[in-house]
Amino acid sequence: MDIKSNVVKFTAATAIAITGISAVGAINTNSTTSHVEAATTRVKVNYIPGYGVNIWSNYNHPHFTGKRARHGATYNVISKATDKKGNLWYQIDQDQWIQAQYTVSANKAVKKDKKAKKHSSKQASATAASVVSLAESELGKPYVWGATGPSSFDCSGLTSYVYNKAADKNISRTTYSQVKQGKTVSMDDLQPGDLLFWGSASAPYHVGIYVGNNQYVHAATPSQGVIKRKLSSYFYPSVAKRIL
Repeated sequence: MDIKSNVVKFTAATAIAITGISAVGAINTNSTTSHVEAATTRVKVNYIPGYGVNIWSNYNHPHFTGKRARHGATYNVISKATDKKGNLWYQIDQDQWIQAQYTVSANKAVKKDKKAKKHSSKQASATAASVVSLAESELGKPYVWGATGPSSFDCSGLTSYVYNKAADKNISRTTYSQVKQGKTVSMDDLQPGDLLFWGSASAPYHVGIYVGNNQYVHAATPSQGVIKRKLSSYFYPSVAKRIL
């Protein structure tokens, strides 16, 4: 009887121990998940509507995972890291990283949408009016990587062409160099002719021309060509520059 009792006790104790281990594991996992979600930053991919940015296996010596983070998608940032070139990266899942320059704060994007409604068209100078007029005359032309006009353009090719022809100004060829031109202006104080940039404020990946009435012209994508769009939190610029 004692033996059976001991066996019963041992079996019960073993079951409790095993259950206890499982319970502790579950609690720790849930606790960790909650902690991560509470501590992480939430970001939105801010690339080009209809397209996405590559998701990489790591931030140093990365390999393309075959997946892309679609424009407008939001993610919790699990961790942050800077690569050898000084570029900031966000980890959005296990072995999944995206470059921070292609994102905006999900919270800030909502706030900026309210600011966008305050934009109003201001009377432009004669030169700015020429810039706007020429930019709008290019609507419908095709997007071709590396093209600088007059029959086709990429984003910085369009802006450099328009400024050269309409304002007699050489603003250089790439977004990286164009963002260094002129002076930075508030998104609440835009004027027709201002350049709008998307991505990192120091190394943007896209540029367009503000034409007034909360709208801008840009060479968007190969499928869209040169188009006019309204500013919105869905695709909001990171910085604006006044050249004139």
